[in-house]
Amino acid sequence: MLLLTKAIFAIMIGFLSSAVLGLILIPMLKKLRFGQKISIFVGETHRKKEGTPTMGGLIFILPTLVATIGLILTGKITYSSSLGIVLLVFLGYSCIGFLDDFLSIRKGNNEGLTTYQKLFMQVLIAVGFFYIYMKSGGQTAWVVGTLGIDIELGWLYGLAILFVLVGASNAVNLTDGLDGLAGGLSAIAFIAFSLISLSVGFEDIGIFSLILVGSLFGYLIYNTYPAKVIMGDTGSLALGAVMGAIAILTHRELTLLVVAGIFVIETLSVIIQTFWVVVFKRKLFLMTPIHHHFEKLGWVETDIVKLFWVGGLILAMAGIIFGVWV
Repeated sequence: MLLLTKAIFAIMIGFLSSAVLGLILIPMLKKLRFGQKISIFVGETHRKKEGTPTMGGLIFILPTLVATIGLILTGKITYSSSLGIVLLVFLGYSCIGFLDDFLSIRKGNNEGLTTYQKLFMQVLIAVGFFYIYMKSGGQTAWVVGTLGIDIELGWLYGLAILFVLVGASNAVNLTDGLDGLAGGLSAIAFIAFSLISLSVGFEDIGIFSLILVGSLFGYLIYNTYPAKVIMGDTGSLALGAVMGAIAILTHRELTLLVVAGIFVIETLSVIIQTFWVVVFKRKLFLMTPIHHHFEKLGWVETDIVKLFWVGGLILAMAGIIFGVWV
């Protein structure tokens, strides 16, 4: 019962904090003219979104960080090195995204940090992750008991951490193309990971995930169609990276592929499209990431989002069963 009370409180504090912060932050972003720059390659339906306030990820990032730290200081959450890593990754990747968004706004286009600059910063955080993880006695073996997998990776585990963090953060970033899409799918994924974390003994990470779920619900008040704010790289990079971090720390890397299945499909669509163009000199999809393919087919934006949310929910439920079972 105590755990259930903590879980409900975590969701509520996240939701209320982000809902209130949105009322304050969005007018500030408008006043500062921190508007989103829309790519020239997307359809006309997206052109009207030009100037929508960006950096909206702050609406769920700040409440989640403040609430988590507050619960740690009041003894409601027992601090652990794993939770410290989660906070490091969440804050670190949000800072990378914030800098990228800020430079994009300053330059007046979609080009903020270069690919190499982003990768360098992501590597630094991954190194920090691996250092703290090793110092705290974390295992460096990839273990999936029910599948008979037990492979000792040693220092190569650091490369695995980098691959998961960079891959997951960019997957969410690619998916953030329609109102409410990435935010809704992320909320669903973190509900799954909160239940998995609580089930396998990571209560601190589970409560953090629920605070983030509540904060995302508050953010979605302003981000569902028609969006009053866009999360930007500030939010998408942080969400993907912390999702990957939780998967690693709870030793549920394979589960991540299931729970985040829609994000994986979005990323694969881009990779496959690039391969198809290079090899066959033509496109396989009308446009990628794949949510834009549905737009080109004439689907309404809200219908695409609903379809992807349902798909994400089904995969999340499968991921919960898989994550607890393995």
